[in-house]
Amino acid sequence: MEKKTVVTPYENAGESKKAQVERMFDKIAHRYDLLNRVLSLGIDVWWRRRALGKLRSLKPQEMLDVATGTADVAIMAARMLKPRRVVGIDIANQMLDIGRQKIRKAGLEETVELKTGDSEQLQFPDQAFDAVTVAFGVRNFENLEKGLAEMLRILRPGGRAVILEFSRPRIFPFKQLYNSYFKYVLPVIGRLTSRDMRAYTYLFESVQAFPEGDNFLSILSKTGYQNPQCERLTLGICSIYTAEKTH
Repeated sequence: MEKKTVVTPYENAGESKKAQVERMFDKIAHRYDLLNRVLSLGIDVWWRRRALGKLRSLKPQEMLDVATGTADVAIMAARMLKPRRVVGIDIANQMLDIGRQKIRKAGLEETVELKTGDSEQLQFPDQAFDAVTVAFGVRNFENLEKGLAEMLRILRPGGRAVILEFSRPRIFPFKQLYNSYFKYVLPVIGRLTSRDMRAYTYLFESVQAFPEGDNFLSILSKTGYQNPQCERLTLGICSIYTAEKTH
């Protein structure tokens, strides 16, 4: 069987992918939100809103946001869905520090809590949450299936997972323009603004390596999720995956 290529932020770093991802996001934390808005032309905000819309009918009261970063999804979930509690976890503490500042500014300290945490070893009991979200984080998991299995474990029966992740456009000539932008333009912008060109080169490489679309739906099914579905957004730049826990 062909061995899967593991894409890491820094080559020959002598660290696990997890440790490299933590280091990378701590390095770019101070510019992360600005770069998201600029590099996506602001459309990432709509993507997040669209993803959280998949939870409206569920009316979740207890939510977990995995790889929460600077808490964009956690804050938006608190405002949109009015849950009792949203917990966001991430391995990058400097990202979490920025997220906590944003939560205080939004006046959401009573609803949103951020914790340092590993997606593959969630420190929560079984069936603790009604919904779990991940935005642009699953491709950074060191062990994708282990992380997905942990998310399933903490979901209650009837709960739902919503995963937002970059995907690869297939339509000519948009596919070629997108690839050129991600591969050549974005790393230069990243270097000029965050002093870490490698972080944005890794973004392109990790998107290319991620098992998107039907392949990811198959992984969700294999992991034990029910009714996995995919909605492609913005000519295929991004996809929303939803899946449920039925028992």
